[in-house]
Amino acid sequence: MTTFPNSPNLLKGALIAFPSQTAVVPTSVILFQYNPQQVSRSLAQRTEAGAEQSKSTAQDDAQKTLGPPEESYFLSILLDATDYLESPEQHAIVAAMGLHPVLAALEMLLYPSTTQVLLTTALSALGVAELSPQELPLVMLVFGGERVVPVRLESISVTEEAFDPLLNPIRARVDLSMKVLTYLEQPQGSVGRAAYLTYQVRKEVSAALYPTTVVTDVITQILEA
Repeated sequence: MTTFPNSPNLLKGALIAFPSQTAVVPTSVILFQYNPQQVSRSLAQRTEAGAEQSKSTAQDDAQKTLGPPEESYFLSILLDATDYLESPEQHAIVAAMGLHPVLAALEMLLYPSTTQVLLTTALSALGVAELSPQELPLVMLVFGGERVVPVRLESISVTEEAFDPLLNPIRARVDLSMKVLTYLEQPQGSVGRAAYLTYQVRKEVSAALYPTTVVTDVITQILEA
């Protein structure tokens, strides 16, 4: 990182985890050590899977949708402990454990807490509660002011590329696959639902800034062809 006084401040991407969809205080903030050089996104129209429609119904519904598109993010982040090993007295945990803590923090975004699991199991054994799917943390992807969006981590792929003498990983690449959680998947009044609605509004505002003169010129060219 440059220390030149006139260098611009670099915003860091991050994943912010909340203990539940209704929580307002995050439990962890995982800053990207280096911003990814590439971010891939995909958007797919939301459809009702397996629905059989007549021809007339299909025609009527051709321009209708069940909600916002299903959107996914794919990105890779690099982690390198050597940046911290130059001053081990200031980064004692990294010096002792390498990248294990940050990798564990990322991986825990896919895990229900053991406290939650043990409590549910104990209550089930007493006949008080039934075993049911456990709630995962709500994750917010923050990648600049225009992209603060709730996501569900679909997968995390870790490639550990270098190790210290104790076999702690000190360099790794982490591939993240995330599905955006829209207002359809968020409860009323939740921080995630509010974040998604803000995310969509920002898209609408940005789209409105696209020059209408370009559209007018294209339409004119088509009509004159």
